[in-house]
Amino acid sequence: MFDLRLSPEQLEIRDTVRDFVTREVKPLALAPARLEAFDKPLLTALLGQASQMGLRTLALSEGAGGAGADNLTCCIVTEELAAGDPDIAAVLAQTALLGRVFERLMTPAQRDRFLPQFSEDDGFHLAFADREHGGERALGIHYHRPEAVEPGVATTAVRSADRWVINGVKSCVANAPLAKLFAVQVRTGTGGVTTLLVPRDAAGLSVRPQGGHWFHGSYGELVLENCGVPAENLLGAEGCSPLAEGLEAKGRGTPQFQALNLGIGRAAYEAALDYAQLRVQGGRRIIEHQAIGAKLAGIAIRLEVARAAIWRAAWASDHPEAVADRSLPDLPLQTIAEVFTAEAMLGVVKDAAECLGAMGVMRDMPLQKYVQDARVCLHSGDGSSDATLRLAEVLAGYRRPAITGT
Repeated sequence: MFDLRLSPEQLEIRDTVRDFVTREVKPLALAPARLEAFDKPLLTALLGQASQMGLRTLALSEGAGGAGADNLTCCIVTEELAAGDPDIAAVLAQTALLGRVFERLMTPAQRDRFLPQFSEDDGFHLAFADREHGGERALGIHYHRPEAVEPGVATTAVRSADRWVINGVKSCVANAPLAKLFAVQVRTGTGGVTTLLVPRDAAGLSVRPQGGHWFHGSYGELVLENCGVPAENLLGAEGCSPLAEGLEAKGRGTPQFQALNLGIGRAAYEAALDYAQLRVQGGRRIIEHQAIGAKLAGIAIRLEVARAAIWRAAWASDHPEAVADRSLPDLPLQTIAEVFTAEAMLGVVKDAAECLGAMGVMRDMPLQKYVQDARVCLHSGDGSSDATLRLAEVLAGYRRPAITGT
């Protein structure tokens, strides 16, 4: 049955991470000098501390050196981290998610080669390189129609004896500046997309960091020039990459990045609540004024509804049998959580900023940062508009034709 009570282990993990964020992360992430900076470097020292706490390998099985945490626990941890710093949360969430998928898709020999390195090295992060310049699909989905533009994969890999030789450029790769193992999408001439595992120290691989304020985490560009990897680094079958489907799960996967968005909204709410309990106007704390009290109540409602949607989607991804026995609806619950959370959290942070009045827009105050962070969540990836239309297609029973390679 669906139980909202957390286990003693989950409560302990949540409290431990929350204490770490309060003591270590927030003092650095919210330092006034950093809030005013247009270039906010990743807090790598804190990332290392989080890794030593086991948060990087959280989703890895205990047999492989991880904690064996389920999807719900990963979402709880991501929310707590994002309430302190979304960039740290994004890096760890990406690595934890890929770690789980890698472990499931790797051959026994690949697990023996890579997973011990991953579990033992606190600086070992993972990345999925699938995007290329000019290779994205046309903007927006084509509602009730096949995709008009094939997702471009121009990067090629040629089999030469016992090696693959890769040439191409991958852009906007999450975790690229930190990752020590990449899953790279390539064309091999079979008509489909193939995934190869490429270690960071592979000859012919170079990484260029990509700056910007339109993402959370750390992004970079991969350049592969006659990059050679062993033939056994093939992940799945040639011409049939299992990784993209394993990550997306058709809207039924782990809502970790929605939990990240929730953490941003919660941080803004806590800042506004603290201020409203301290600020006195007209002889009373402003929380006692009807307008501010109603605004904070509305924020609390949206946070709780968003958390319920995220937890339900996470629980469903941990218990797929609940859909089969009709305990849960056969709907993409991750997509539902994505759409609601992205839009609700932007409203949450804007209302929280209004509780602080003019201070809500000052560059050296955290509320302007939370508004920016929430906007990134709303507009990153496919965007909530596309997700809404994909949900509408599910309701109509539409099955999007598979895109065949060329």
